[in-house]
Amino acid sequence: MASPLTVALTELRDVLASVRLPLPLPNAERLRAASRDSAAQLDDYVLPRLAQIEAPLVAVVGGSTGAGKSTLVNSLIGRVVSKPGVIRPTTRSPVLVHHPDDARWFADDRILPGLSRASRASDDTRSLHLVPEPTLPRGLAVLDAPDIDSVVVENRRLAAQLLSAADLWLFVTSAARYADAVPWDYLASAVDRSAAVAVVVDRVPPAAMADVPPHLGQMMTERGLASSPLFAVPETTTDADGLLPDVAVAPIRGWLAALAADQSTRARVVMQTLDGAISSLTRQAPDIAAAVDEQVEALDQLRADAVASYEEAVRAVSAQSADGSLLRGEVLARWHDFVGTGEFFRLLEQRIGWLRDRIWAAVRGEPKGAGDVAVAVESGLEALLREEGEKAAERAETAWRSNPAGRMLLERAGDDLRRVSEDYPARAARAIRAWQGDVMDLVSDEGSGRRTKARIAAFGVNGVGVALMLVAFAHTGGLVGAEIGVAGGTAMLAQRVLEAVFGDDAVRRLAKKAKEDLDARVEGLLAGELSRFHAALDEVALDATQAERIRTTAHRADEARVVELRELGLPAHDPAALAPAGPERVDLRQVDAPTAEVVDGEVMP
Repeated sequence: MASPLTVALTELRDVLASVRLPLPLPNAERLRAASRDSAAQLDDYVLPRLAQIEAPLVAVVGGSTGAGKSTLVNSLIGRVVSKPGVIRPTTRSPVLVHHPDDARWFADDRILPGLSRASRASDDTRSLHLVPEPTLPRGLAVLDAPDIDSVVVENRRLAAQLLSAADLWLFVTSAARYADAVPWDYLASAVDRSAAVAVVVDRVPPAAMADVPPHLGQMMTERGLASSPLFAVPETTTDADGLLPDVAVAPIRGWLAALAADQSTRARVVMQTLDGAISSLTRQAPDIAAAVDEQVEALDQLRADAVASYEEAVRAVSAQSADGSLLRGEVLARWHDFVGTGEFFRLLEQRIGWLRDRIWAAVRGEPKGAGDVAVAVESGLEALLREEGEKAAERAETAWRSNPAGRMLLERAGDDLRRVSEDYPARAARAIRAWQGDVMDLVSDEGSGRRTKARIAAFGVNGVGVALMLVAFAHTGGLVGAEIGVAGGTAMLAQRVLEAVFGDDAVRRLAKKAKEDLDARVEGLLAGELSRFHAALDEVALDATQAERIRTTAHRADEARVVELRELGLPAHDPAALAPAGPERVDLRQVDAPTAEVVDGEVMP
């Protein structure tokens, strides 16, 4: 049964592996890589090591280009097991050397599951070349990694992956390059993870032996590596196989043998690195969660900007279709024709008492002008909808353009979001015609009674219908002053027509219903335009719950880490404490070769 720590870390691995951070926000690229690397380290090292604490200690030999890593590995083993690269950059499979009795620990995908296993060297960087070596102590494996600063991106990534899967970093640099920035970036990462580290500086000129190692040691102490041993390999000639003299590497070989022989120290090294890796992951998780939150918030803001733009369009259409704005121009002219003559309309205010009889006489039957008024209404509404649709698209596009995330979405969108969609005018026309049909249905439904039906028949369904449309267009009742003489007079006359047919109360109710139906159709029409922006946002497909799951699982893992370390009798800081998490660092400088003789890599009593 998996331990609580393993369960929590497995869940953390799953949620980190699903983190995408696709929007180009500040720190998104860095934290996207951190999330990917964290999930990879859980797969490559943390979870496999938790499952088999007793597995051999893996010492990864890493360093800069030309530092002599492969030469050092071969010299430690005493034969060529890792072919040094003569031409840079060297691209080949990493080499893991182990004792034959430890083969079972590395034959499967216990560690580095993304690398296939091979029994011979190749140029495939996704293959792990396994080399059994009886002279290597049991309980210890040495892995030769690619250059950390290789010009080949794949090599650099593999080097970082292998170093993250190490129980012990055997970091190799040279007297000429030990102060370079890249190695120290990696060593700073090791300190952050509380990883066990030993440093080898090779090719040290004899004259510089009194200067280079002390200076490097001082730099290590200043950077948190005071407990890490430092080995200096003098500049010397190699033999025909490219191996260093045995005396040059004997201190390193003896130190590794002693470390492998001391089960307690080896376990503490493993737990220090493992615990440091876990605590580093859980400390970094909140930053990744915050980045997820920022992505979700950015999408929410973009969505809100687009919604606000179209809500403003809906509001503008609703206001302008209720304040009398549409009762001008062509609509007014066609309405004049419909009611009879311009003179009749001009005399309206003076002869309002005579209005009912005049209307009955003027429009009895089905006046031919009713259809013209409906067309004019349709044209006016269509122009309003097209104008506000264009404005909404421009507002939303401008808001998105001011945001890097919005710019990315605009560039990726298949549709030109700066303009209305190609079929918008046609859909607007259909929506208006459908609304006019709704109005005619309202008139027909309201006129189901015998007397009302007779009145409607006298006016004509279309005539009553267009009158209802015009009354709806002045529904806010906000017309004053000169407007009453034009738009207001138009609405007043239309209202008198309706009152003659339905009565006062019914007119108010019908006008309200007609206006509500128009607003609903406009909202639906513009919602279709807004959906293009929603579709662009939905392409990103962020999980709003992901950030909280990262925080929760990381917190559970941190608590379980402390409990399991204490159960193993190892010190650990409480994750809630201010002190850095993790067990105390093992002072690897105190690991001395035993007094017993080391014969063929085996510690003899």
